[in-house]
Amino acid sequence: MIDVVLADDHPVVRAGLRAVVDSQPDMQVVHETSTAEDLLAWLDDGGQADVILLDLRFGDARMGGATATGAIVRRRRSPVLVVTTYGTDADILAAIEAGATGYLLKDAPTEELARAIRSAAAGEVALGPDVQRRLLGRMRSPSENLSSRELEVLRLVAAGRSNDAIARELFVSVATIKSHLAHINTKLGTQSRTAAAAAARDRGML
Repeated sequence: MIDVVLADDHPVVRAGLRAVVDSQPDMQVVHETSTAEDLLAWLDDGGQADVILLDLRFGDARMGGATATGAIVRRRRSPVLVVTTYGTDADILAAIEAGATGYLLKDAPTEELARAIRSAAAGEVALGPDVQRRLLGRMRSPSENLSSRELEVLRLVAAGRSNDAIARELFVSVATIKSHLAHINTKLGTQSRTAAAAAARDRGML
């Protein structure tokens, strides 16, 4: 049996994921949690699973899925399969760079989710079709590719933060933020920080 853990802050979503897992003859849910912190505590207490289904965001004041993924990977624990509603470049890159084994959107068909769980349990990469298309698009348009840090800066710009505020939040200098913005404008073919944010949003990067 494939032992599965569900980590999502929405009870209805956890119930839906449990229904999918329980409908498969070769897998079972062994633990559920509503926060990333509780998930890490459970693992540190000796909890074990073959695959962790992890949401990407758990509310404004809580640890996010990408951060939790990195912590799980550093602990050399279970493979992480991100299952989320967020499918932007920034979200996908953050999760994959943190070490996620797979990435699926929550509207994926039952059969696709079950296959992804089996693949993750076997140590294989499991990316949903939409995620694969987005990553392939990045590979085919390298001039437009933004690094995870550049996407992070751009997301904060889109949220209305000033360069000074972004520098404080990311613990870097204002000059570094301006350098990132210059590179972003070059890659996106824009002339200002606001135009860059608008272009990234139009292209599904944010």
